[in-house]
Amino acid sequence: MALTDRPVVILGAGINGAALARELVLNGVSVVLVDTSDMAFGTTAYSSRLIHGGLRYLEYGEFSLVRESLEERNRLLRLAPQFVRPLQLAIPVGKRSGGWLPSIRRFLGGQAPAAERGLWLVRAGLGFYDLYARDSHLPRHAAVRIGEAGAVPVDPQRYRWLCTYWDAQIPYPERFVAALIEDARVSADTSGAEFTLYTYHRVRAVRDRLEIHRVSDPSGQPVRTVQPAAIVNATGAWVDLTLEQLGVITRPLIGGTQGSHFLTFHRPLAEALGGQGLYAEAEDGRPVFLLPWDRGTLVGTTDIPFHGDPAAAVATEAELDYLVEVVRQLFPQLDLTRDDVHMHYAGVRPLPRTGGGTPASVTRRHWMEEHAGSGAPMYSIVGGKLTTCRSLAEQATATILRRLGRSPTANSRNRPIPGGESYPADQTELQTAWQRLESRFRLPHESIRSIWTLCGSRTERVLEALDELPSPCLPSPYLTGPYLTGPYLTGPYLTGTSLPKSFVRWVIRNEWVTTLDDLIERRLMLLYDPNVSPATLDELGELLVASNKLAGADAAHAVSATCRRLQDHFGKRLCDSTESV
Repeated sequence: MALTDRPVVILGAGINGAALARELVLNGVSVVLVDTSDMAFGTTAYSSRLIHGGLRYLEYGEFSLVRESLEERNRLLRLAPQFVRPLQLAIPVGKRSGGWLPSIRRFLGGQAPAAERGLWLVRAGLGFYDLYARDSHLPRHAAVRIGEAGAVPVDPQRYRWLCTYWDAQIPYPERFVAALIEDARVSADTSGAEFTLYTYHRVRAVRDRLEIHRVSDPSGQPVRTVQPAAIVNATGAWVDLTLEQLGVITRPLIGGTQGSHFLTFHRPLAEALGGQGLYAEAEDGRPVFLLPWDRGTLVGTTDIPFHGDPAAAVATEAELDYLVEVVRQLFPQLDLTRDDVHMHYAGVRPLPRTGGGTPASVTRRHWMEEHAGSGAPMYSIVGGKLTTCRSLAEQATATILRRLGRSPTANSRNRPIPGGESYPADQTELQTAWQRLESRFRLPHESIRSIWTLCGSRTERVLEALDELPSPCLPSPYLTGPYLTGPYLTGPYLTGTSLPKSFVRWVIRNEWVTTLDDLIERRLMLLYDPNVSPATLDELGELLVASNKLAGADAAHAVSATCRRLQDHFGKRLCDSTESV
């Protein structure tokens, strides 16, 4: 077999692995993508869900990273509008001057204690940010006084101004990863390359080959043996553990830190934000974001050293108390408490290991670390973030192809993410598109909106492919907002949601679903829905059984295990099926 006929094996189906798989397949390179868990299981699912240029990177002199990030932010707003949306952020400021000397020390590579930044310094940074954004169609930064119309009502005793600027938000990066993998599958049909995804599988190195085994059957026969053209370790926070399992001897590459977030449906807080995000600093100088989330608010993040298996990372009580206190300092009049936290999550950032410095000072750049002595060219991806996944993939593809004696023949710079094609130009056109789908398929507005959130402009094709559509008898008074305001009828709809069960069956068949957790956390995004109840989980278990993904005798155990995970790992409260938020 010629070297160029062999597949590239990518380990890790998170944002970087998925983007790289897509880029390679576009260039006619066969890819085998393997993950020991589900796609988007790791850091991707536990981020702050922002697509941003990295405003604070300016303070550390990382101008090229800011420029690259802003270019990619603008590109994703254009190519993935179903997932990436503009977001106005506000920075509370309490004084006119201050913070210059610590900022200069950080810029020069030194360490500096936390210091409050004044209005002039913040506006100077935002001016550079606007300059680097270049062709962005987003508004430039501005400053308003606390109390002016449209200003977020932060504590006027502590703050005097708000400096506003624009970035972008990606509420569901898990769905973005699924779309990248779908595009790799579609592209393989036209490029002549092979694309295969193995979730819940691991690899074992045997001479110049890799054996792919089911995680549930590690001692059995491999499901496939591959002689790779190259191997890419894109396992993020697991990079060092993966290298150890493959027997690769190298210096430690990852020095990850834990970042935790919580989601609250505290209505006064959401109303105070008014659809804007808030970028504030805690007393210790850590940046904390308060981000709109439908009718709720996402708050994060922390930054503490982490050791051990990244899958075991869970938000601690100390971290949650810390984040709640930041909100209380910003909005003392709202009286947010720990009891208002609906759920939380924690992830480990795949930061490069350094000899010192604060976590905030560690670079967010990415690079490919080559490992000598392997039977095939082998690389580990170190660093990276959601925003730059596409540019990372393009750069990594060029590196791999050059090593294989080839040159890139294609790139994804102008290729829409599936579901972003022919996307409505504005909110009016979007509402018109939804109304047309409601009329054609005789589905309630909230069902169309929910499916569109997951699938974008592919919604019509997906609905056409459903094996059946629910009867149009759902009572419209219950469909008045992002979440239900009354008890939902069971039957053709998934309890507590506006999703037709036929759509759930389609997702199970077409989106590489293996477990109940896959459906809850990374396909239907019900993890973040306050109306999920035990009845919802029971019905999903039944649908998995009907789709031969789960044995009937195992359904009750699977539902029980998922309930425990939702409580222990996420602190999520399951809804009483007779109530809703």
